[in-house]
Amino acid sequence: MLVQEFLERTADRLPEKVGLVADGKRLTYSEIEAQANQLANALVDHNIRRGDRVLIFLPNCLEVVLGIFAALKAGAVFVVLNPTTRLDKLVYIANNSQARAIITAGRHANIVHALFGLAPEMQCAILTAPAHAAASEDQVSPKEILLFSDILAQYSPNRPKHRNIDLDLACLVYTSGSTGDPKGVMSDHSNIDFVSSSIIQYLENTEEDVVINLLPVSFDYGLYQILMTFKFGGRLILEKGFLYPAHILKRIEEEQVTGFPGVPTIFAGLMQMDLSAFDLSSIRYLTNTAAALPVKHIEQIRSRFPHARLFSMYGLTETKRTLYLPPDELDRRPDSVGIAIPGTEVWLEDETGRRLGPGQVGELVIRGRHVMRGYWNDPELTAQRFRPGPIPGERLCYSGDQFRMDEEGFLYFIARKDDIIKSRGEKVSPLEIERVLYELEGVIEAAVIGVPDPILGQAIKAFVVAPGRGIDRNVILKHCRDRLEDFMVPQFVEICDELPKTSSGKIRKTDLK
Repeated sequence: MLVQEFLERTADRLPEKVGLVADGKRLTYSEIEAQANQLANALVDHNIRRGDRVLIFLPNCLEVVLGIFAALKAGAVFVVLNPTTRLDKLVYIANNSQARAIITAGRHANIVHALFGLAPEMQCAILTAPAHAAASEDQVSPKEILLFSDILAQYSPNRPKHRNIDLDLACLVYTSGSTGDPKGVMSDHSNIDFVSSSIIQYLENTEEDVVINLLPVSFDYGLYQILMTFKFGGRLILEKGFLYPAHILKRIEEEQVTGFPGVPTIFAGLMQMDLSAFDLSSIRYLTNTAAALPVKHIEQIRSRFPHARLFSMYGLTETKRTLYLPPDELDRRPDSVGIAIPGTEVWLEDETGRRLGPGQVGELVIRGRHVMRGYWNDPELTAQRFRPGPIPGERLCYSGDQFRMDEEGFLYFIARKDDIIKSRGEKVSPLEIERVLYELEGVIEAAVIGVPDPILGQAIKAFVVAPGRGIDRNVILKHCRDRLEDFMVPQFVEICDELPKTSSGKIRKTDLK
């Protein structure tokens, strides 16, 4: 099945059902389908062809959903980016992906014009609202800038003819890599279709489910809430985040939400609140991934939501979801992240490739149709992560994460093999932060690591050497806040006289930990 058919088949089956609640609007599946078709027809009319990449640079909103399905209907590949992404990273991704179009907000008109100059493949932009006068004056571009409202007024709501098959790419999800540059994980339609069905199976989703999504759609956990809900024909409540928890709880009550996907920071915030003022009895299940929940938090969540099932899960962008713990096992092994999702296989290997048994620690290896296609335009890195499987032509994913397995086959996360930090559900490259620290005049050495944190999963800690410059923690943090996305700003800063090094002169991060 093609991913756009998640929407199309549900729109054909349940045309008058409300499928999306966002930005104060309630859209039926037929309305979502018609508007996505109009946007797709506009993309095709402006020379977006099969396989072209379309950037979607928006917060959680109605248009981000329409943009995803419109790109797919046009035969293109969608790339959703965090709305706090800095211009230099945006330009890098635009050029790396050779994106041909961008869908973004009117307030980002200046960014669009910058991209037109710095990303030569970019041919057109669609703005969700008119540009501010200050942003548009004296800016003339030979490239196309379209308004979303004009597209809805001018283009046909008829469904475009399918231009691809399920082996074609559907999306690129950019995630930080060990080189410091973002890397695009390639997902084809069959990858997404399979893993969506697998997750729907163990969550036991039906069209009666109402799912609330507070997670950024640029994060694959947030993205799949849209894709899966449209596949099983439920109703999605799309919110911009968890900044106002009382508002979210009121929305759960009003919409009779049954599915609540979260991360440890969200659940930790909930546990600090008095929930008695809200009727949350509609919640049927809660899910957690990005970082493991502390056992104490699991106990608190279960006591606050006694009628809901809690799913602890583990995944990585390269496979979307890998493991889940059946809720019935929580009492027996609350610190486990479970077993392989339906239709897949996992095992542990040591550094020589030998399979390991219970009680041994090794790298998690993943086999299944959810193993993605590799990294965009990076065959060397793809070969490291995605390796040949037992059947000629298939790929295994080597997770880079260390696990232990018990006698019954349940898995327990131990540590990550590389330096990538996973904080607040985001993968963070230490090198990106170190580069920013070195931009601060007087800094001669810098190192960034992740340290365990019960809420964030890992907190970011920076070590800085800046002799005689009067640089303190506040100066460093302000410098980082001015130059980094919020989830990349260190929680801890330590000023040092020197950093430990190897014999070759490299900073020894293992000593810092």
